[in-house]
Amino acid sequence: MSLGRSIKERQKQGLFPVISELKIRSKKAGDLLRDRDPLGLVREMSSCPVAGISVVTESAHFGGSMDLLKKVVASVSVPVLHKDFIRDKEQIKESQRIGSSAILLIASILNKKELEELIDAARRYQIEVLLEVHTREEIDKVKDMGFDLLGINNRDIKVLETDDTGIELTEALIKHCPKRCPIISESAIGAAHDLKRVKKAGADAVLVGTAVMLADNIKDFLDQLIGVGWDGKGKDMRHNQ
Repeated sequence: MSLGRSIKERQKQGLFPVISELKIRSKKAGDLLRDRDPLGLVREMSSCPVAGISVVTESAHFGGSMDLLKKVVASVSVPVLHKDFIRDKEQIKESQRIGSSAILLIASILNKKELEELIDAARRYQIEVLLEVHTREEIDKVKDMGFDLLGINNRDIKVLETDDTGIELTEALIKHCPKRCPIISESAIGAAHDLKRVKKAGADAVLVGTAVMLADNIKDFLDQLIGVGWDGKGKDMRHNQ
């Protein structure tokens, strides 16, 4: 299933599209799993009308694995986004073989030629590309490339998201983003009021990682975010900027 189509479907249903992330640990928050069953958490996430599930497979810093991705894909019916420091075509091939709907490419760690080659490879393997940016310069670098979704990471992945940048980054950068594809605000979404701000700025969806893993009740937390709803006004505002 296409992640892009799932986002649009949630919008048509009047729901704000949320991609809920399974992340085992982070440098800033430490152990996020807390002795829980990761597949049980994913089933709880997907019991809500999420637009998709994101799985962080990077092992050294975030505790993930390709085996975890494989198990998640087999456990849910919604699109699955594969997040890692993807640098070569074999990683894309393996992600497609497992059944991921989309992969993450990070503009800050890849040059223009590398990005273009990996996007071409994703096309061949029929897997969507979420291209992540963190600065105006990165937007300018990638704006003419053939990605499917554009993500604004409110945190700096080069310091493993240990910085304190917040959703004001989405508010500042979104007006410079190309308008031809969904824009996803990633990270620093801690509550419904954060989501309302990025919605007002023009975001089409959000990706929520650490906050959902730390929530006392994952289902209630996601329902609150999704329940902000979609009326199209946020996107219209971005298009009018």
